[in-house]
Amino acid sequence: MLPVITEEIAAAAFLEIFKDMPSWRKKMIHYIKDENPEINTAIIEAANNSDLDPKAVALGAYMTYNLLETAMKESDAIMNFSE
Repeated sequence: MLPVITEEIAAAAFLEIFKDMPSWRKKMIHYIKDENPEINTAIIEAANNSDLDPKAVALGAYMTYNLLETAMKESDAIMNFSE
């Protein structure tokens, strides 16, 4: 089951992403290449094999990855919280 991406998670991510989108996208390319090379390869393949702008396709994929990763970390933190 996928984690819930709250409005707070989305707002924080969009604030960071759209502050300097080209720089953020480049940072994510390197991050995902190290973190999960198979997903990075899939993103590049999707970007290069569509009729859409490759940078836009990659941005959408990296945004989704970032949102899901952040939501999973938040969900794990809540589940592992102890008083």
